[in-house]
Amino acid sequence: MGPALRYLGSVCGRARGIFPGGFSAARTPASGKSRLLCQGGRRASTSSFDIVIIGGGIVGLASARALILRHPALSIGVLEKEKDLAVHQTGHNSGVIHSGIYYKPESLKAKLCVQGAALIYEYCNQKGISYKQCGKLIVAVEQEEIPRLQALYERGLQNGVQGLRLIQQEDIKKKEPYCRGLMAIDCPYTGIVDYRQVALSFAKDFQEAGGSILTSFEVEDIEMARESPSRSKDGMKYPIVIRNTKGEEVQCQYVVTCAGLYSDRISELSGCNPNPRIVPFRGDYLVLKPEKRYLVKGNIYPVPDSRFPFLGVHFTPRMDGNIWLGPNAVLAFKREGYRPFDFSARDIMDIIIKSGLIKLVFQNFSYGVNEIYKACFLSATVKHLQKFIPEITISDILREQGPVLPDLCQEKLEIQIFLHEISSFKNINIRFKK
Repeated sequence: MGPALRYLGSVCGRARGIFPGGFSAARTPASGKSRLLCQGGRRASTSSFDIVIIGGGIVGLASARALILRHPALSIGVLEKEKDLAVHQTGHNSGVIHSGIYYKPESLKAKLCVQGAALIYEYCNQKGISYKQCGKLIVAVEQEEIPRLQALYERGLQNGVQGLRLIQQEDIKKKEPYCRGLMAIDCPYTGIVDYRQVALSFAKDFQEAGGSILTSFEVEDIEMARESPSRSKDGMKYPIVIRNTKGEEVQCQYVVTCAGLYSDRISELSGCNPNPRIVPFRGDYLVLKPEKRYLVKGNIYPVPDSRFPFLGVHFTPRMDGNIWLGPNAVLAFKREGYRPFDFSARDIMDIIIKSGLIKLVFQNFSYGVNEIYKACFLSATVKHLQKFIPEITISDILREQGPVLPDLCQEKLEIQIFLHEISSFKNINIRFKK
């Protein structure tokens, strides 16, 4: 099995199988059966596809859309374990359209982030999806932060980020009247959007182009078919079986896995390397009370410290008008644990036994303790926020449960950027690293 399945994104390979009775009609979630949202397999039955994408989040749907638009002769299906699309990382992120300032020049992250921002604005304009290009200030509040801020500005220029400028205190006040700072980088190209809306628009494009989406299909096994079914017209055209937890099967030639928080486990099912392992962190956000929203106009970020893996507590406007404050990055005890006491014994064992968490903890021990302290004591977070906006008090904020991961990286948004390099789906052995 191992050599036959190959990476594309997380994994690329072949797959095969058949649903008992096929998918002649949509099935309701109450039946406990997998549900066909759309049948577009024009050249194959709904139980067999040329390509199957595992994962109905924004990455999986963007991949499906890109593939079917560039290869319309292929039958393509998306498998999603939930009854709805884009309900996990895609629907649990801060919604920021990042400009690309943070990443190392010439790196893939930098290139994809800058290009991805341009593409997402273009796509939203084409589809009429609401967004706000509200900008971002990266603010130095201490003298020792200024050299790091200036270095970050130079990095942004090298990455080709549009409209960057270094501004002083008086210009900070013009952009954010209630913000205190010595110097800041003005990033006018940064914006906000509801990424679930974007993902559902990708799904609509995919369906209209002939793609099929199967929900309530939780993948449990991926294997090579041992032999051709009796009297099968397709023979071994679809040689890999993808089986779900209810015993249903789908067959296909190639697999693209975009399984988000379960990408390592799906990779392992395919016979490929599960590393890097997933360690979930929950982003705990506070929310500014509606009557205090006037304090923040756009995104306000601290100067990042390269010694630590997170950007730090920041101010994030939302499309619904809310202002998020945070997050505190706290270890989650379940991969899809959106509440503090969500727990999965299997996920905890994976974290302890299989991941590199212990190394991460020792490398960032003081930072981690500080994050836990801020998560437990509201006053500690507010004290940090007051460095930027002194007028904020404890009485001005509410607690809000944020995403499993603090941000959905911009470089993941438009998979089309790198899929254009793929002209054939034969003998693929590609693995994109984060």
